[in-house]
Amino acid sequence: MEELGISLWDEEARARIEKLQWRLVQDLLALGHNVVIEWGAWARAERDALRAGARALGAAAELHFLDAPIDVLFERTSAGKMEPPITLDDMKRWAQIFERPSSEELALFDPRSTLEHAAS
Repeated sequence: MEELGISLWDEEARARIEKLQWRLVQDLLALGHNVVIEWGAWARAERDALRAGARALGAAAELHFLDAPIDVLFERTSAGKMEPPITLDDMKRWAQIFERPSSEELALFDPRSTLEHAAS
């Protein structure tokens, strides 16, 4: 978004970009390619829609969830040059909004690929 001159805080622009990216992802999945989606997907409903969309195209769907403590997340994001910068209060507010995947939800996804295990 920065490369396009769009504020990272512009939620409407972010939604349009994610919609475009999802259309491109579907094209790539339909061609048999692997795709990594790195945008938020903070809500279970978002993750359900992505998983169902991928499966509808015959693709596997993996979920990689890293659950770092808020202080670690803040340290990592505050090292960047965002304007305005992310504050610890932002992180705490977002942590309240984020829907952590339950074990039941994680079970709906495919197991991690063998390629990942070979690379680690």
